[in-house]
Amino acid sequence: MDNQTVYRKTLTFSLHQLLWDCITLLLLGGLGIAGFFIADRTFDKGLIGLAVGLVIGLVLVIIVVRYNSFRFKAAQIGMMTRAVTEGDLPDDVMGEGKALVSSRFSTVAGYFAATSIIKGIFNEIGRGITKLGESIGGENGNAVGSAISLVIQTIVSYLCDCCLGWVFYRSQITAPKATLEGAVIFFKHGRTFAKNMARVFVFAAVSLILIGGLFGGIAFVIFSRFPAWFDTLATEVGEAVARSGKEVPEWVSDPKMLMIISAALVGVIIWRLLHSTFVRPYVLVGVLRNYMASGVNDIPGETELAMLDGKSAKFRKLHTEAV
Repeated sequence: MDNQTVYRKTLTFSLHQLLWDCITLLLLGGLGIAGFFIADRTFDKGLIGLAVGLVIGLVLVIIVVRYNSFRFKAAQIGMMTRAVTEGDLPDDVMGEGKALVSSRFSTVAGYFAATSIIKGIFNEIGRGITKLGESIGGENGNAVGSAISLVIQTIVSYLCDCCLGWVFYRSQITAPKATLEGAVIFFKHGRTFAKNMARVFVFAAVSLILIGGLFGGIAFVIFSRFPAWFDTLATEVGEAVARSGKEVPEWVSDPKMLMIISAALVGVIIWRLLHSTFVRPYVLVGVLRNYMASGVNDIPGETELAMLDGKSAKFRKLHTEAV
């Protein structure tokens, strides 16, 4: 089963995830705007109302995303893993994916526990690389270390997904033990995965320019039709900064600049949604295929697991508990 086929058959998970993401964004934006206008007309404190509305929206967004959007993501990774390791997918991809997630993680909390551990391990090692660069080359070393760490942060999300795929694949062992193996696979076969990173960055950059630029421009045209909104917002923001005792930057009280910034944010948000839905899954299939091939042919042993104990306290803790 080639990458295009796997991508096409598992795209339904991305579309369901996009639906929930759009619902949460509309909820967040609606509550923020409502809070702004209610507070502005009632107390002449629109900025405070905006903040309150956004906070309430964020709480609801976290709840919705936690129990819906990420469930589809986990199921998609599980089905992709099956496709690249077994070469086929069931007719009812959605039903099988949900069942797989339920069988591997008895609760949604279990899934988040696994992903948080994976992110913690890679982020911890990334910070270690930054410190190593600083110790070797001073300021220049710091720049090199930071650049390397930034690259690691960029690919962490892909590595987390690959590790999660390995957790699904290694269903005969506990999820914590499989998580440990998944982390080791990356470091054993780093050269293989480095070849995928150029692809990751190119796809991300091109989609940001095309998608983000297009929707950012559309948002600016729409915002331009409602200048009074940004006049009010600029006044509120300028007064808030002035009350803090700080000098008010010119762009803060400039409605046109706030309009541009708002349009850019809209473009980035929509790019992130569409990139995550349509572009990233396609890239992930190829990265996951290489990752699983490396792991299946060379499953890490206990000695190899112990090698990462000194590089990550989170890894060492999980290793101790999983033994």
